[in-house]
Amino acid sequence: MPTDNPTTSTLDPRRWKALALLCTAYFMIIVDSQIVILALPSIESELTFGVNGSQWVMSAYLLSFGGLLLFGGRTADLLGGRKMFMVGTALFLIASVVCGFAWTGGVLIIARVVQGIAAAIMAPTAMAVLMATFPEGKERNRAIGIWTGVGAFGATAALLVGGSITQGLGWEWIFFINIPLAGVVLLVGPKLLRETAIREGKKSYDPFGAITVTGALILLAYGIVEAPVVGWGSGQTLGILAGAVVLFVLFIIAERSAKAPLVPLRVFRLRSLVSGNLMTLLVSMTIYGGALMMSIYAQQVLGYSAVLFGLSTAIYAFMSVVGSNLAGPLTTKFGYKKVAVFGATALALGAYLLSRVTADGNYWADLFPAMVVFGFGIGTTVVASAIAALSNVPADESGLASGINNSVFQIGAAFGIALCTTVSVAYTDTGAAVAKVGLNAGVQAAFLTAFVFAATCLVIALILNLIRDRQPAAQPTTPVVAGH
Repeated sequence: MPTDNPTTSTLDPRRWKALALLCTAYFMIIVDSQIVILALPSIESELTFGVNGSQWVMSAYLLSFGGLLLFGGRTADLLGGRKMFMVGTALFLIASVVCGFAWTGGVLIIARVVQGIAAAIMAPTAMAVLMATFPEGKERNRAIGIWTGVGAFGATAALLVGGSITQGLGWEWIFFINIPLAGVVLLVGPKLLRETAIREGKKSYDPFGAITVTGALILLAYGIVEAPVVGWGSGQTLGILAGAVVLFVLFIIAERSAKAPLVPLRVFRLRSLVSGNLMTLLVSMTIYGGALMMSIYAQQVLGYSAVLFGLSTAIYAFMSVVGSNLAGPLTTKFGYKKVAVFGATALALGAYLLSRVTADGNYWADLFPAMVVFGFGIGTTVVASAIAALSNVPADESGLASGINNSVFQIGAAFGIALCTTVSVAYTDTGAAVAKVGLNAGVQAAFLTAFVFAATCLVIALILNLIRDRQPAAQPTTPVVAGH
């Protein structure tokens, strides 16, 4: 049984400053996942890449980030969340410096892999520190709402500033801007952040479990990302996805018999964790699939420039922040189940409104009202699903729970982009007399696909409201002590 943990039994007067520091790091991680999009043409013109090599500047980060999140989360439980968060931040800073000074495409891609590894350590350990700093209830719900809002704003901020930084200072500076942010975190972190619960006694590791689940996640993400290009029924896609399934099966077999499993399978007896992650998966699919189609519609159908599109999405980010900040107190008052229904309804409505866009539409009539509703739905639903996924989890498994939730979100992003891209291509009318009319047909179909994701999330939320909570025991068998 876990012992009383001072990190959660008392309120730290510096807790909101600590949250600001954690959010700074999370903002940096999210921005770096998106900011290279608008810089890729400049990077490709200066550095040497093989055929389609430049796409790996983004993919290298996303695959290493998504593939190692479970492992990164578990390090918090075994070695301490604060300690590993600081290690990850230091590694992220070093990788950012190498990215900025990269002299070849290969060096840049390798540095981006290291950045992704660092991010995979930082994201779940930061959340574990947040959970140790804010006790379960009102304040934690509010903190998670703020955290989610920062993530939503970071994704849009990358599009807002990426093009301007690249044009004004050069693509190197999209990486150099991380240096002062990471530096502040490293300087102030040891003074503000509290350690998480750590298992007592000799540390035991599960290398086979780590290798199999990491390999499975990377293969799954890679197969999904490449499927729209090579085809879902191609030998490459089927082979990669089959490999992911085999590794997942080996992982489950290994975890059932491991003395110190990377992922104790008992955590999946927690109904809130399972339902929260199911909703997270569907929300992520909706967000990323919908965001990609918004970009295609605005730039290729309406003719917006990349910078103008970034500016036009400001309302989308703003409403995500509004929704996430309201979701915390709403969850405290009404519970995550009711807030999930409310948020998923807004999300589905927003996606449906987006599916009604026309080739001769305009921003104020077509995009603006849909983005207001869609953004608000994102903020509320992501917070409700995260609170569900992280509730009722033993203190010494908070890093694991965060790692699972982050991994599910990343896989959902890959699925959402791949499926919406596939649908868009399949339904684009190449025989249309006006090109943008044909393209718009594909965009509408893809938005409708995002609506199906959101509607499925709503169905799950409605079902959960009909089920009474019954949490089985999921306590660790090894005593834990608070880290220092």
